[in-house]
Amino acid sequence: QVQLVESGGGLVQAGGSLRLSCAASGRAFSSYAMGWFRQAPGKEREFVAAISWNGLSTDYADSVKGRFTASRDNAKSTVYLQMNSLKPEDTAVYYCASRLALISRARGAYNYWGQGTQVTVSS
Repeated sequence: QVQLVESGGGLVQAGGSLRLSCAASGRAFSSYAMGWFRQAPGKEREFVAAISWNGLSTDYADSVKGRFTASRDNAKSTVYLQMNSLKPEDTAVYYCASRLALISRARGAYNYWGQGTQVTVSS
């Protein structure tokens, strides 16, 4: 069992930055690939970024590539999402998720989810 808790969301102006954190508790965090997803009102939850268990492999949605960076600190059982050059269309609830396998863009591939943190970008 893995428990995930996101933090770091908030209100920011367009062009600004935020860093989201996802703290994990439970077993063998360093064995899990981690994903970030987001869900805007009235839309489906979509893939944002993923990072492998050792941090050496990452993947990003085209909409955030070059602006967002995923990283992790296995000693702290925490994964991060640095978000720069934020746009109003980035407004959503952001979720982290984990899976005991390679990184994936598929929502259904992840076993454990956090409760989400709200990110609002004003124009």
